[in-house]
Amino acid sequence: MPMSFSRSVVLFSIVLSLGLNGHAAEQYTLGPDSLARHSGVPQGKFTSFTLTNSVVYPDTLREGGVYIPAQYDGSKPAALMVFMDGGGYSDEKGSQRVPIVFDNLIAAGDMPVTVAVFLNPGRAGGPGANRNNRSYEYDSLGGQYVKFLLDEALPYVTKTFSLNLSTDPAQRAVGGMSSGAICAFTTAWERPDQFSKVLSQIGSFVNIRGGDVYPALIRKTERKSLRVFLQEGHNDLNNVHGNWPLANQTMASALEFAGYDVKLVMGEGSHSGQHGGAILPDALRWLWRSGATAPAPSTNNWKGDEALNKVLPGGGQSGDWELVGSGYGFTDGACGDAQGNFWFSDLNRSEIWRIPSDGKPEKWLEGGPKVSGLKWGADGKLYAASQGGPGDLKQRIVVIDPTTKQVETIAKDVKPNDLVVTKDGRIYYTDTGAGQVIMIPTSARDLSGPRSVAGGISGPNGIALSPDHHQLIVSEYKGSGVWSFIIGSDGLLSGGERYMTLVVPSGRTESAGDGSTMDADGRAYVTSFAGIQMFDWTGRLGGVIAKPRADNVPVSCAFAGPGRRYLFVCDKDKIWRRPMLVTGP
Repeated sequence: MPMSFSRSVVLFSIVLSLGLNGHAAEQYTLGPDSLARHSGVPQGKFTSFTLTNSVVYPDTLREGGVYIPAQYDGSKPAALMVFMDGGGYSDEKGSQRVPIVFDNLIAAGDMPVTVAVFLNPGRAGGPGANRNNRSYEYDSLGGQYVKFLLDEALPYVTKTFSLNLSTDPAQRAVGGMSSGAICAFTTAWERPDQFSKVLSQIGSFVNIRGGDVYPALIRKTERKSLRVFLQEGHNDLNNVHGNWPLANQTMASALEFAGYDVKLVMGEGSHSGQHGGAILPDALRWLWRSGATAPAPSTNNWKGDEALNKVLPGGGQSGDWELVGSGYGFTDGACGDAQGNFWFSDLNRSEIWRIPSDGKPEKWLEGGPKVSGLKWGADGKLYAASQGGPGDLKQRIVVIDPTTKQVETIAKDVKPNDLVVTKDGRIYYTDTGAGQVIMIPTSARDLSGPRSVAGGISGPNGIALSPDHHQLIVSEYKGSGVWSFIIGSDGLLSGGERYMTLVVPSGRTESAGDGSTMDADGRAYVTSFAGIQMFDWTGRLGGVIAKPRADNVPVSCAFAGPGRRYLFVCDKDKIWRRPMLVTGP
């Protein structure tokens, strides 16, 4: 028979109280906000449920519960807080006692009217199965668990209990203990547009399934709109996976460095819920407090370090993207010209668009090639990688006269993805399927035609030139490298190596390294699954700029706008831009 929700609570509490490390549970006592409801405080209602038929986690069964405060009447959206290992949090005789704490804090006005959803990890194989999915679901990085929450668990709870829940991330929190804590953080990290508050108790930010990478990622990822409370004990675990006290202090340091609203409370306890439960009311007050603002990111960098605060005003915020165009089929071919105009293609519709440096999008060419790459040449003409269009424009490199808008073929029967044009007229393009970079010499002194100048690249996609046109970089879509080459006087490439390493999100084997550009100081910018990744001129990752939309993958990017101080991004059906501290080349 499957374990009941209450029995799961008991077993989980025993494991945590033992601490898994041989230490007896420390003696922390619960305060008045946790022991009982204060006089006159109304009691909400707890209801348990069982979730089956998951698509995200097939063949799993899990127990859960929902706690609805007495003040909730459905007339306006309620705040939401989701607890991993929910049984341990909903138990009114346990170490956390969330229903009692919620009722007292809501009645006192210390937190909004908040619905609590408690979820235990799944058990795989159906009723009676013993395979516990806890570590797989909680310790794994990536977006799988938050997808389960957003697509399955929360819709089920909302529909089953007829709840009106807020969709404002500032009104949504997640919390957990141990592996449940890193799961809570991962949930908000992956979807800050859905959850902005994180409660972490004795969080397992260690190498169980790669969670030890978070401090490094936090330092090199544009700050997300998150508020994080960390609780830890000096006598917590130190084992094959890592050192819990050090890991939590490293997390706090990274979050503080990156400018997050973060608080770490260290106790003397071991791996248990005693200390976290004792301070839970104050932790929730801190998480839900109003009027707080995050500090600015640290600028404590060495002279040569190229952190994001060197390129983003104010250190950057995920919300700094400005929507400048929408309603397209599929945007690509981002490029800028010397005047600061931004150019892009609507590939599906055989259109090329222009956004003047101080104006609105305007269709510049229709019925033209289906363009996957665009660049202006020194001769004042627009070069394009064509995937099709009216007539026979498939698999071609073409050039478009800006005055007559006539399209002329430079090379046919080629397979270009993206391209660049050097000052002396040579064209380099990526052939993704062949794993090669192809050169087309267009100078009158060299009519030898297309030739491969580099190979062995894992899905070459984006391509960009250094400001002096002496170096060429190529991003790998199917790998994790950005190649760097030296351009010889004869146009041939040398010194090829994976000079930069792209961040690959957990659960993926490819970076989706796509459109690339450089700024005037030689920093490289590459669109990818993780966001727009910025590298300094020595090939070191300086940081990952947030995607305009968390659930989309940007396609290409370029500098344009007034003073060429805006970074533009093609994002499927939309065009975005944001101000920068640097200029285009």
